[in-house]
Amino acid sequence: MSSTQSSSDQVSRVDRLGPAEIAEILALARTAGDADGADPMDEHVLLRLRDGYAAASHLVARAADGTLTGYAHLDTSDPDHGVGVELMVHPAYRRRGTGRMLARGVLATATGPLRAWAHGDHPSAAALAVDLGFQRARVLWQLRRPLAAPLPEPRLPDGVTLRAFRPGSDDEAWLTLNARAFADHPEQGRWTAEDLRVRLAEPWFDPAGFLLAVESTTDRLLGFHWTKVHERPGSARIGEVYVLGVEPTAHGGGLGRALTAAGLAYLRDQRGLDRVMLYVDESNTGAVALYERIGFARWAAHVNYQLG
Repeated sequence: MSSTQSSSDQVSRVDRLGPAEIAEILALARTAGDADGADPMDEHVLLRLRDGYAAASHLVARAADGTLTGYAHLDTSDPDHGVGVELMVHPAYRRRGTGRMLARGVLATATGPLRAWAHGDHPSAAALAVDLGFQRARVLWQLRRPLAAPLPEPRLPDGVTLRAFRPGSDDEAWLTLNARAFADHPEQGRWTAEDLRVRLAEPWFDPAGFLLAVESTTDRLLGFHWTKVHERPGSARIGEVYVLGVEPTAHGGGLGRALTAAGLAYLRDQRGLDRVMLYVDESNTGAVALYERIGFARWAAHVNYQLG
């Protein structure tokens, strides 16, 4: 978001947002996402905004008439891994220096290492990151696939069955499995009971689309495929492989492929969808290869930049 004009916007720091400010920021996120074809902020940030999450600071940019022109979110909940940064500028107020003002405000406000996402890998975000000394550290691919194309058969290993997630009963066991399946993942593996709770309360949550692979004789969780359906006014519906994980001791038996196929079939046959997406780290070459073998192709990239 490089500057070609001098901005008259004013940036202020807010430690606690009110309901009206939260509504403005969520509306700005929708506007920016519609313009860019990629949501400008990570899902967990938007959920925490709505819940009034305390471990964060906020930088708000406004025009002289009070219009919200930009916003930066500083997640300070994990000091060992640095401050997580999300930044967005209203499409009608870009190329005025607002993004640079917000970024410099982040540098002046935050202490310790910084981690910032550029959703959609826009050239303006990359240029700003380079100008401020950030290093490109991680790439998250969005892959997509048509559901009209043939799907692989969900062949489960012997002694394994599928059932739907049971909210309240499966929460603790699922969190344990999720932590084991994503032990090396910088975000997913650290989900808490609160992270799960807020998602189970979302309007899109569908327990029938949260598939669990369990040991037939003991009901022990061995893997899961949590699907999601995105429905936004004015946009076509699209499914998502929201989270897919397998117990590490169950790797190598084809369970991940079977869970993937079962979830895709659910999105097509039960939810009537014709396309699906997922996110996967570029560095996870095994998962990328698995998804590409079953028909997924690269659609967009999200880049994480780090400083310090």
